[in-house]
Amino acid sequence: MTTPAMLRRRYRTDAVSTASPARLVVMLYDRLATDLHTASAAVGVADIEGAHVALLHAQEIVAELSGSLDLEVWPQGEGLAALYDFLRDRLVRANVTKDAAFIAECIEVVEPLREAFSEAALVPDTA
Repeated sequence: MTTPAMLRRRYRTDAVSTASPARLVVMLYDRLATDLHTASAAVGVADIEGAHVALLHAQEIVAELSGSLDLEVWPQGEGLAALYDFLRDRLVRANVTKDAAFIAECIEVVEPLREAFSEAALVPDTA
């Protein structure tokens, strides 16, 4: 018997496995933003476990984004690598202190990046 939860999992799996590399980056940024907002809300209501889970997942996403950045192919990506280092630092601090100010700093960085990557993913590849 197929349940709605099984259908949702399959849809997510299919969406990821068929997405272009640019779309995958956008999907990571979308989820990172969701995790940051979830963590912020959890800190706001003193849900320590909820904040912890969301912040750990956000750290995993930043690690994935950072790990996929190839500076040999794109040396101009050093600034983006530095932003990922900044995010990683702030996410760890946010998780240790449960201070919403650190999360807000991350949101201020992630939201514009998410928009930029989303717009770039819409531009056809002319190479």
